[in-house]
Amino acid sequence: MTAMGLQAKVAIVTGATRGIGRAITERFLHEGAQVMAAARDPRRGAQVVADLGGREAGIAFTGCDVSRKPEVEHLVCRTVEEFGRLDIVVNNAGLNHAASFLATTEEDWDRVIGVDLKGTFLLSQAAARTLVRQGQGGSIINLSSVMAVLALGDQVPYCAAKGGVTQLTKSMAIALGRHGIRVNCIGPGPIRTELMEVVVHNEAKKRELLERLPLGRVGTCEEVAAVAAFLASDDASFITGQAIYPDGGRMIQGFPPRLEELP
Repeated sequence: MTAMGLQAKVAIVTGATRGIGRAITERFLHEGAQVMAAARDPRRGAQVVADLGGREAGIAFTGCDVSRKPEVEHLVCRTVEEFGRLDIVVNNAGLNHAASFLATTEEDWDRVIGVDLKGTFLLSQAAARTLVRQGQGGSIINLSSVMAVLALGDQVPYCAAKGGVTQLTKSMAIALGRHGIRVNCIGPGPIRTELMEVVVHNEAKKRELLERLPLGRVGTCEEVAAVAAFLASDDASFITGQAIYPDGGRMIQGFPPRLEELP
């Protein structure tokens, strides 16, 4: 991996104990950043900190439910107390719920929207206030999904939340641009995570999915982390309000190739 230069930068990464969040945390550390990893489970958090070298390696952990404003504000304050400043925020924490539209309850809706969309808003706002006070700009990266554009009938709150995250990204980019704060989002396609297993939960779905991926494979968490490292770096200094989709071509594939006349 070629270092993109996050030396002396301080980042918050939510949902940092597994999957994409952990991969982003590892990549940021590799690029020279210090990282406040955040998640709801303190046991997993302690394990990640230990696995990745502890405070000497530039990583610490704060427990946080991003759907709760006091916990989000504590996360930002704790990060500044621990590392002296804040430069980068990755809103990665997310969850899903699989049910038909008619069976989805108000509680299901509130739980998914509360973490995936409201949590993104709450942390972004709290962090942006700190970034504005510091006066040196910053980068906010939101995790959306190809399901912000595509849709599934049994993933209603998730699709709505991710569509909201993508639009929230644009609004934030406009609102914060004058402060030198860039806001972008990443919309992963099929990535090998626990969350994907909720959506693609049987062999028939997996076969169908692979037929709709021009690259013919599911992506890795490390490939998403590489996009996050780019967006956080000065290499992306003129990019804001954008959604980047590391999706293996998922969103451009119409019919499966077996139904087309291909050479």
